[in-house]
Amino acid sequence: MKLIIDTDPGIDDAMAIAYAAAASEIDLIGLTTVFGNTHVHQSSRNARFLVDKLRLGIPVAQGAPFALGETTHSPSEHVHGPEGFGDLTQIDEIGENHALSAAEFLVDMARSHRGELVVCAVGPLTNIADAMRLDPEFTENLGKLVIMGGAVYCPGNITEHAEANIYHDAKAADEVFAAPPPTILVGLDVTLKTLYETADFDALAERSPDMGGFLRDISRFYLKFYKEIGGLEGCGLHDSTAVIACTHEPMFEMVETGLHVALDGAEIGATRPDPARPPVRVCRDVDGAGVVRLFTDRVASLP
Repeated sequence: MKLIIDTDPGIDDAMAIAYAAAASEIDLIGLTTVFGNTHVHQSSRNARFLVDKLRLGIPVAQGAPFALGETTHSPSEHVHGPEGFGDLTQIDEIGENHALSAAEFLVDMARSHRGELVVCAVGPLTNIADAMRLDPEFTENLGKLVIMGGAVYCPGNITEHAEANIYHDAKAADEVFAAPPPTILVGLDVTLKTLYETADFDALAERSPDMGGFLRDISRFYLKFYKEIGGLEGCGLHDSTAVIACTHEPMFEMVETGLHVALDGAEIGATRPDPARPPVRVCRDVDGAGVVRLFTDRVASLP
């Protein structure tokens, strides 16, 4: 499967990219970056750092710095740390971004791999909306879009109603859901059933001293947030679960429904069923223990 991850690394993004690098059934052909957990220039730097660390040799195309119509963004430093990797603040600038913007790169790759390319979007959906605006045939060329976002049948995490990725660009998300390509939504309905605990990170680091050790070290900041805010003993494998959904659909229980996104008021960013819109597949349940095992086994194969 040819895959591009649209990402804002981010601790859980780093975990998802590591999983994709280790999964034999995934041909990871590029990363596109967006604002979100960090400013977009930090997202791109972190993505290039991961590409180098994982010896991937793939392009990183930089995308949207702000939500549609906005001119500022405040990153989630309290969740992912000031530079996106927890307590790690010295992150090397390695290489350069691709000459094309993220939207241009997505359009070009979807055209070049018509019907085959899967895009896994694990940040705000601004780059996806931009690609749809740039090329009306993008949705037809794309094989599948898998989104980590939304809280359709459960409470949100950034507000009572909204999940963070959708909330950070509700307008872009609503545009995507208005005329989606074949889409799977992997939201909080399932990702909070895939808790990865301190002992899991320790076991991963033992089996994979370099990459597993890196993920364990940057996760400490993230785990502390989950403990202090949610009283949880682990973090959800949010982005990794979405990447796993790209290739392991039988691990998920899905329902089909159209969706719209609230664009104002207290419920801004809420993802709500809408039978008047084209259906997407929304994950309602998951083999959480199976996802945890699969993530560990794959990433543990890395050095």
